[in-house]
Amino acid sequence: MEFGVVLQCNPPAWRVVDLAKQAELAGFRWVWTFDSHLLWQEPYVIYSQILAQTHRVTVGPMVTNPATRDWTVTASTFATLNEMFGNRTVCGIGRGDSAVRVINGKPVTLAELREAIGVIRDLANGREADYKHSHLRFPWVSDSKLDIYVAAYGPRALALTGEVGDGFILQLADLSIAEWSIKAVRAAAEAAGRDPASVKICVAAPAYIGDDLAHQRDQCRWFGGMVGNHVADIVERYGVDGGAVPQELTDYIAGRKGYDYNEHGRAGNTHTDFVPDEIVDRFCVLGTAADHIEKLIALKDLGVDQFAVYLQHDAKESTLAAYAETVIPALVDHVSAKS
Repeated sequence: MEFGVVLQCNPPAWRVVDLAKQAELAGFRWVWTFDSHLLWQEPYVIYSQILAQTHRVTVGPMVTNPATRDWTVTASTFATLNEMFGNRTVCGIGRGDSAVRVINGKPVTLAELREAIGVIRDLANGREADYKHSHLRFPWVSDSKLDIYVAAYGPRALALTGEVGDGFILQLADLSIAEWSIKAVRAAAEAAGRDPASVKICVAAPAYIGDDLAHQRDQCRWFGGMVGNHVADIVERYGVDGGAVPQELTDYIAGRKGYDYNEHGRAGNTHTDFVPDEIVDRFCVLGTAADHIEKLIALKDLGVDQFAVYLQHDAKESTLAAYAETVIPALVDHVSAKS
């Protein structure tokens, strides 16, 4: 299993760069950020500095969307970063949440998402793409390589991920939901004639190591509210009684009354009281280092290739240090010097 971190682009930007550098030194191989241009600073500018000041990490958004950024500009940005820094980018993409809703927009349809993935992937990998009735290609791209990871929750989005995604992003660490989601993605990949194992699985969730579980829950309860935005969309589409979506994913939003994007992804926000402790415990990775290792081994056994830590709480550095010392060594594959 590999490890990543998910950072917000809060000012000062150099703080984000510094956390990315600490993460690399701690053994994390992936650095993701939110992509919401009004709520936080522009991530792609920050990526250039992270890539310039690190050696191995892969960087990208968790997640961008096809609504607020022109697809050709997105592809050009990734291809340029790849040319400058040696193919160390990844594109996480979804239908759109905070970046879209803050400007009173709407998430794109799954058909639009599918088309956008094809255009961005083809252009960023040096191939020709059909876009707005034109055949386009970057004449300056030679060896850019970009994988696209699709963020999904509902059945149709999971199917799309299996059909076209290089990777799948599941933004929660509940074991039963992860098992259901991974199975759906792999089944769709196989039905599309793809090798199911070729779709890499990334689970992303807040992780906090310590003994004060009540404090950890308070620092990570925001995550259940963020996931609730997507679950509310799924419930609106599929309902709660048809069996299309696991009951574990839908029950907890019954008390949801709304969402304030001004507090999006922020510990201690005021609109997530509806999220019970049970959901925080299931969706996040909390407790002692031994608790983390136990849950992550279970996720690894389900086929998870990467665990990405949402680092939005009051213990950023200590979490990175604890993962470096205890968690990551317990989960990586070991090779013996002598057999």
